[in-house]
Amino acid sequence: MMGWLALLVLGLLSFGGLVTLRVPRLLWSVVGAALMLGATGYAVQGSPLMPTRAARPSAERVADDPALTDLRDRMLGRYTGDGAYQVAADAMTRAGDDKAAVQVILGGLRRVPNSLLLWNGLGMALTAHDGNQVSPPALFAFQQAARLGPEHPAPPFFLGLAYVRAGDFAKARPLWARAMTLSPDGASYKRDIALRLALLDRYLTMAEQR
Repeated sequence: MMGWLALLVLGLLSFGGLVTLRVPRLLWSVVGAALMLGATGYAVQGSPLMPTRAARPSAERVADDPALTDLRDRMLGRYTGDGAYQVAADAMTRAGDDKAAVQVILGGLRRVPNSLLLWNGLGMALTAHDGNQVSPPALFAFQQAARLGPEHPAPPFFLGLAYVRAGDFAKARPLWARAMTLSPDGASYKRDIALRLALLDRYLTMAEQR
């Protein structure tokens, strides 16, 4: 019981630190994922008599983050023909209907098959639909986006984000580093990517030292 209380206090202190240090809300999901990972480790290690069982993909829903939507729009645009499909898919995601979000984007791709925005959006929608896992269809969608925009930072960044949501931080790191390299110096989103990459590096360093 005391262990869980300590974990709760740590979570509250972490939240307070985010507010005090004025860390952008865009980074809060990474911190939350790190804390959730620590809580999972405590639950497993704190119950040594619990019978083993096969791991299952987490189906926990990731809340819609307006800051991420804003970042995506700054990277890929919004007020375009294909952007209308992404806006509709966003609405389906907010409503909790991930299957409908996938179907909306697939409908857009039938009309605009070479849309980097929609292939990238399909990767994110499939990741959410598949329980926050980078499934083969989701990975294929991100690869198609990268093929259409090999020098664009969005495909590696959002694939990295998908891996973060899946809990695979090590796979996310080189993808975010590439997104950082591909971002133009004057781009408004480059600082956002740099902050996320720095926080991810800090988390990975701490994990190696444990």
